[in-house]
Amino acid sequence: MADFKGKNVIVTGGTRGIGFALAEAFATAGANVAVCATRANTLQETADKLAVHGGKVFTKAVDISQAEACEAFVADTVKEFGSLDILINNAGITKDNLTVRMSEQDWDDVINVNLKGTFVMSKAALKVMFKKRSGSIVNISSVVGEMGNPGQANYVASKAGIIGLTKTLAKEFGSRNVRVNAVAPGFVQTAMTDALPEEVKTKALESIPLRRFASAQDIAKAVLFLAGDDASYITGHVLAVNGGLYI
Repeated sequence: MADFKGKNVIVTGGTRGIGFALAEAFATAGANVAVCATRANTLQETADKLAVHGGKVFTKAVDISQAEACEAFVADTVKEFGSLDILINNAGITKDNLTVRMSEQDWDDVINVNLKGTFVMSKAALKVMFKKRSGSIVNISSVVGEMGNPGQANYVASKAGIIGLTKTLAKEFGSRNVRVNAVAPGFVQTAMTDALPEEVKTKALESIPLRRFASAQDIAKAVLFLAGDDASYITGHVLAVNGGLYI
């Protein structure tokens, strides 16, 4: 595993699922980790779990769709840790429905959290990274942002937008030694996928050449690679972690 000792990392949506796996992986690798989420009641438990790895931990309830909240969180993180080296834009929501049945509110909510949230959090972090002339951002997109998916027009649009945003930020800030990449997961084994009917899971697995869902740790390994020095000459890249679902 890569060594992130002394690195200062923000993980958005880091209290459960892929987000917690990311935060834990960075903490295990020696990083100081700041985690935000919308539900304050989950943050202390997350902080306690991460603290056992020895690094500093900072948590805060943040609505990432609000620019001022993101700017305050980044500022607080820099105050706690002294600087910011890595941002992982992981937080996201779904509100699925067929397009003709999808409300404008559900469209706006998903775009505001997933896409706008990635934009405003990146903007806040880039102000720090730009000045110190170093940094790494990894955005969590999705395989559906590359291939589309019925019933998820809002979510797909947000994840496709993240890919475009990633490539643009990579071009804008590469001259300041700030790298921006994305990971596009496929099916990931979570409580949500565990609850699917067996026939649905079987059909999904048949479309995946590796014949298994990803673990959250599979995603974390890809993110840590892109965030770290082993990927020092990689920027603007979208790393597919989908088991061959979309090739």
